[in-house]
Amino acid sequence: MGQGRRLRGARQVRGRPGVGIGAINANVFQDDDYKLGSVTNPDPAVRRKATDHLLECVDIMDATGSRDLKLWFSDGTNYPGQDSIRARQDRLAEALREVYDRLGDHQRMLLEYKLFEPAFYTTDVPDWGTSYAHCIELGPKATVCIDTGHHAPGTNIEFIVAFLLRAGKLGAFDFNSRFYADDDLMVGAADPFQLFRIMHEIVSADALGEDAGIAFMLDQCHNIEPKIPAIIRSVMNVQEATAKALLVDADALAAAQRAGDVLGANAALMDAYNTDVRPLLREVREEMGLDPDPMAAYARSGYAEKIVAERVGGEQAGWGA
Repeated sequence: MGQGRRLRGARQVRGRPGVGIGAINANVFQDDDYKLGSVTNPDPAVRRKATDHLLECVDIMDATGSRDLKLWFSDGTNYPGQDSIRARQDRLAEALREVYDRLGDHQRMLLEYKLFEPAFYTTDVPDWGTSYAHCIELGPKATVCIDTGHHAPGTNIEFIVAFLLRAGKLGAFDFNSRFYADDDLMVGAADPFQLFRIMHEIVSADALGEDAGIAFMLDQCHNIEPKIPAIIRSVMNVQEATAKALLVDADALAAAQRAGDVLGANAALMDAYNTDVRPLLREVREEMGLDPDPMAAYARSGYAEKIVAERVGGEQAGWGA
């Protein structure tokens, strides 16, 4: 699709009532040219192609009113000596600066990181520290995006959340779950307690509101389960974790922490986590004029059967598509 056609389509979406555009996601990882990297590629022509695409994404942001440019790079190397690690960081910084300088006053950059894959020896943005360092160098319009599946086993993600909140550099989440690597399962499926701990840090920093500027996004791959019900379930899981985080007795927790009461402080968290908030959330939905059971409401809607009938002859993307 050409740039002009993309921009026309973006303007049409922006004009539909009740429909808005969130983050614009760049794609500099699927073309064959990017086999050895995009903005860090040793070939200047490939780097120019990739950077021009990122600049085009900003054009789309202008057309749609989108605030956020989401950047994830698959760039990296598979073998020692394949390329200069330092030179690749220089190329990355150069491309990021050019794109950053193109951003408007009310636009910003979300720089995602990933431990490994598809590169296995080095990844050019492998962790939150690398993303944070580049964002600090760029300026206030550059922030870090945390994908909850992009960490080594055992990583304390809530520490990263707390650190970035303190520094004012947490821009977004890509919520999902992992058991082994970047599994992209439904958020809260593998470790719901971790999701609660993350949301507790958000609530503790008073960062739930829109003014805090954190974009809460889902980045999941639904292969064997139907996609729409899986998304509904994911949203409900985040709602439950958030509700539990809001139930933490902050005064009791702070008092226990000041007193060095280790078990008392832990109990303040566990009491909230072990609370069944589902009845409360059902009441909240009813008060909003919504069905108290979103999963049952979707099943009754007949929408799943409708789209299956309309797509006869199409090719599904996965077993649950």
